[in-house]
Amino acid sequence: QVQLVESGGGLVQAGGSLRLSCVASGSIFSISAMGWYRQAPGKQRELVAGVSRDGVSNYADSVKGRFTISRDNAKNTVYLQMNSLKSEDTAVYYCNLHLWGDYWGQGTQVTVSS
Repeated sequence: QVQLVESGGGLVQAGGSLRLSCVASGSIFSISAMGWYRQAPGKQRELVAGVSRDGVSNYADSVKGRFTISRDNAKNTVYLQMNSLKSEDTAVYYCNLHLWGDYWGQGTQVTVSS
């Protein structure tokens, strides 16, 4: 069973930065695609950024140039560096591991005050 534990969320002013981390248990991290999703109140969960097991990344248009996803296979950890945060980035952010199915973390709240 895979467990994902996110950390790094919090309250930040617009224009500020946060770095989210997600640590995965088990031994399949290095062969899995990883992603960060977010869900704002009253909205559907959406993909923010993803990184393949080979390190190829992709981003939602709304975060391109501001967010960076990275992974450290030695630490079973995926990161999301978020810069130039905007109020519309406020959401619960979820870590996702995709391999033969999807696993989700419990989510971490990011609140950007304007």
